[in-house]
Amino acid sequence: MGRAHRTFSTQQKSQIALEAIRERKTLSEIAQQHDVYPTQIKVCKK
Repeated sequence: MGRAHRTFSTQQKSQIALEAIRERKTLSEIAQQHDVYPTQIKVCKK
Protein backbone atom coordinates (compact mmCIF):
# COMPACT_ATOMS: atom_id res chain seq x y z
CA MET A 1 0.00 0.00 0.00
CA GLY A 2 1.07 3.59 -0.60
CA ARG A 3 1.45 6.42 1.82
CA ALA A 4 -1.55 7.60 3.75
CA HIS A 5 -3.10 10.86 2.56
CA ARG A 6 -1.68 13.76 4.56
CA THR A 7 -3.45 17.00 5.23
CA PHE A 8 -1.68 20.27 5.91
CA SER A 9 -2.96 23.05 8.11
CA THR A 10 -3.44 26.48 6.62
CA GLN A 11 -0.46 27.66 8.66
CA GLN A 12 1.79 25.00 7.08
CA LYS A 13 0.51 25.82 3.59
CA SER A 14 1.08 29.53 4.06
CA GLN A 15 4.60 28.95 5.37
CA ILE A 16 5.48 26.84 2.32
CA ALA A 17 3.87 29.37 -0.03
CA LEU A 18 5.80 32.26 1.54
CA GLU A 19 9.07 30.39 1.09
CA ALA A 20 8.20 29.83 -2.56
CA ILE A 21 7.26 33.49 -3.09
CA ARG A 22 10.52 34.71 -1.53
CA GLU A 23 12.42 32.60 -4.09
CA ARG A 24 15.48 32.19 -1.88
CA LYS A 25 15.38 28.45 -2.57
CA THR A 26 14.27 26.50 -5.60
CA LEU A 27 10.92 24.72 -5.62
CA SER A 28 12.64 21.36 -5.47
CA GLU A 29 14.66 22.39 -2.40
CA ILE A 30 11.53 23.58 -0.61
CA ALA A 31 9.65 20.43 -1.64
CA GLN A 32 12.42 18.21 -0.32
CA GLN A 33 12.57 20.12 2.96
CA HIS A 34 8.81 19.81 3.57
CA ASP A 35 8.40 16.34 2.00
CA VAL A 36 5.93 17.45 -0.69
CA TYR A 37 5.96 17.50 -4.48
CA PRO A 38 7.03 20.69 -6.31
CA THR A 39 3.66 20.79 -8.10
CA GLN A 40 1.91 21.02 -4.74
CA ILE A 41 4.00 24.09 -3.94
CA LYS A 42 3.00 25.71 -7.21
CA VAL A 43 -0.65 25.22 -6.28
CA CYS A 44 -0.16 26.69 -2.78
CA LYS A 45 1.79 29.60 -4.24
CA LYS A 46 -1.19 30.66 -6.39
